[in-house]
Amino acid sequence: MLKGDPLANVLYIDLSKKRHWVERREDLFEKNIGGAGVAVELLHEECPQGADPLSPENSIIFAVGPLTGLFPLASKTVAMFKSPHTGNLGESHAGGRSAVAIRTAGYGAIVIRGANDIPGYVAIHGSEVHFRDARALWGMRNSFTVGRIIRENEPAAGLRSIMRIGRAGEKLIPYACVTTESYRHFGRLGLGAVFGSKKLKAVVVSGKHSLPVGGAADYRRVYDQIYHEAVASPVMKKYHDLGTPENVLPLNALGGLPTRNLKDARFEGADRICGEALAEHYLGRRLACSHCPVGCIHIAALREPDENEPYFYKTSMISYDYELIYALGSMLGGSDPEGLLKLIDRIEVYGLDAMSTGVVLAWATEAQERGLVSEDAAGGLRLAWGDYPAYLEAVRRIIDQPNEFYATLGRGVEHAASVYGGEDFALAFGLVLNSG
Repeated sequence: MLKGDPLANVLYIDLSKKRHWVERREDLFEKNIGGAGVAVELLHEECPQGADPLSPENSIIFAVGPLTGLFPLASKTVAMFKSPHTGNLGESHAGGRSAVAIRTAGYGAIVIRGANDIPGYVAIHGSEVHFRDARALWGMRNSFTVGRIIRENEPAAGLRSIMRIGRAGEKLIPYACVTTESYRHFGRLGLGAVFGSKKLKAVVVSGKHSLPVGGAADYRRVYDQIYHEAVASPVMKKYHDLGTPENVLPLNALGGLPTRNLKDARFEGADRICGEALAEHYLGRRLACSHCPVGCIHIAALREPDENEPYFYKTSMISYDYELIYALGSMLGGSDPEGLLKLIDRIEVYGLDAMSTGVVLAWATEAQERGLVSEDAAGGLRLAWGDYPAYLEAVRRIIDQPNEFYATLGRGVEHAASVYGGEDFALAFGLVLNSG
């Protein structure tokens, strides 16, 4: 580690006491380098054995690595926490601007302890930490609106990261995610629910620190080499041309495309929702994470008539990846690209993890198909493969939880199968461990 590198600074934030302080932890970063190694060590220090994942005892750790902010591609933040979805270690990585923002704010890690007594968010601008009132944001239907309001009220536009939850996190749904920069996520494992349990609507980070380098000429040479490989290598070509959705057709041909809750491994409608089809008919723009030249984020532009104004149209910008396409497309037997994009968008609005939601919907569809869940139990809703209007309504009910069935789905596929049966076709995340 270079002398004076801010990577060794750990920012501690206590929500309960509205306090913050910085500790210099060179020992921690020298031993564990950074990122996941540092984050898991800090969580071990912070979270007592047997802690309830939704209690104030469960700390949230964000950490970055020594290459972040210095070299291309090193653009992800790791979040570490005890997962409310599995009861075990929760580890989630996200791109966007969060990693560079944390690094240039002067930190290698951020530890968030305790819980707010009223909804709030934390704004970290370099050495300044502010505890904001978020009561007006709590309960808002659309997480995109929350992001826009925070953007308009916080300084450092262009340098900052806004990590926030939607209603799913507020409702403590254990597969709620944290969204950052609209199109990137700390997904799976329920970080959104941990935010919600702390009444923490968002974390904003910005910074303007410069980072030390050793040997300017060598640094520039290595930087240029990495950059060239990232943008010119044929290995990386698919990421900026079609993105990960390029995987859909090859995996389908190989018999490796998850279809109808894994009842099948090939999907007859794959050519309608593959990367090539979405790029030809819906691609609106490409984006890149901060300090990453690849540009693998592909955004669809979905143009629809306005529900209230028949002569007006609205355009929704919706990010899509291979994982979302299989989880909410082929896994649900859905080949309608517009239905798929609408479902992705609805899940984004609520702040659910898309892949976990796809697994829940796929299980629920097969459970109804096998007669384990009646139409009455589902509140009159009949789920069928490829029926996107029904899936859109089911997602709304998972958030609103109008009856026992949707409250059960809101606790995840493993819990739902334990109540209604069908454990043999419930694609649970992993073994629940309650001992640690």
